[in-house]
Amino acid sequence: MRILGSGLNRSLVLKAVPCAAALCFLFASEAAHAQEFSLFGGASRAGSTNTYTWAFNYQEGLGPYFAASFSWLNEGHIPDHHRDGQLVQVWGRIPVGSPQFVLQAGVGPYRYFDTTTAGQGGSYSDTHGWGVVYSVRAAYYASSRWITQLQLNRVHVQRGPDATSVMFGVGYQLDAPGTPGPRDWASGSAHKVTNNEVALYLGKTIVNSTSSPSALGGAIEYRRGLAKYLDVTLGYLHEGSSKVARRDGLTSQLWATRAFLNDKVTLGLGLGAYYAINENENSASPGPGAGKFSGLVTIAGSYRLTDRWAARLEWNRVVTRYDRDSDVIFAGLGYRF
Repeated sequence: MRILGSGLNRSLVLKAVPCAAALCFLFASEAAHAQEFSLFGGASRAGSTNTYTWAFNYQEGLGPYFAASFSWLNEGHIPDHHRDGQLVQVWGRIPVGSPQFVLQAGVGPYRYFDTTTAGQGGSYSDTHGWGVVYSVRAAYYASSRWITQLQLNRVHVQRGPDATSVMFGVGYQLDAPGTPGPRDWASGSAHKVTNNEVALYLGKTIVNSTSSPSALGGAIEYRRGLAKYLDVTLGYLHEGSSKVARRDGLTSQLWATRAFLNDKVTLGLGLGAYYAINENENSASPGPGAGKFSGLVTIAGSYRLTDRWAARLEWNRVVTRYDRDSDVIFAGLGYRF
């Protein structure tokens, strides 16, 4: 479903399968949307190393006993490994004692991005791989909106150390039921989340290397609603000039979007391509990426200030095949028409 150029090979397309699965469950059914957004933080152990871990989590109810979720998991700093990525899980859930206390067990694929110490030549490598994450969670629904959660994860990956983590989370039911407890289903939207919108962004680019150099970047983006839960964007991204490189180019993404709280708040997951028009390298290796396609995965949110104006936040992950992955974190202002 991504807007891709002919220069992309199969491996780049496969890098975003968990995100494609997330796109499917976010807008596949108008009647299957009971939304919870949670922030998690805690401790992780990989091999003999203790580190931190944190995650964003968005969960949809699929009836009284099942749910599906999309997470962005960061596993902290393991020696020679800085690993994070996108995760889709299917959950079984059951109330214990009352509807307010729920036990859950989930499993799903993990597409990870690992900045590692390079084995031969160069100072680092951006390694991409697949894993699986098993989770158990205890959730207490303190009110019709707020949730406290305790979660245990076991992460298995293709390359690198496996990890076990414990995280505490705070969640918020965006589509709240009338009484405390998880919501099974929620009604669908009667209209498109977006018609037309132009947004300007400013923020920071962080190169995924062992030294993580950063730069000031910016972007301009046009967004159009294709359907009730589906948007498309075209944009121009300038990543700024870091100690490693300066890169800019054209972007295009397909988005799953949902509106909440009387359309004041939106959340979205974007998947697409980034064509680098210019790239100036400050090192001999791995070479310039100008004229190359890369993958682009984005999580975003907006808050409607007025009928026309909205404040926006975006976290973009640029996925390359030449060790120049980057995180581009932007705040912006959008005008809707």
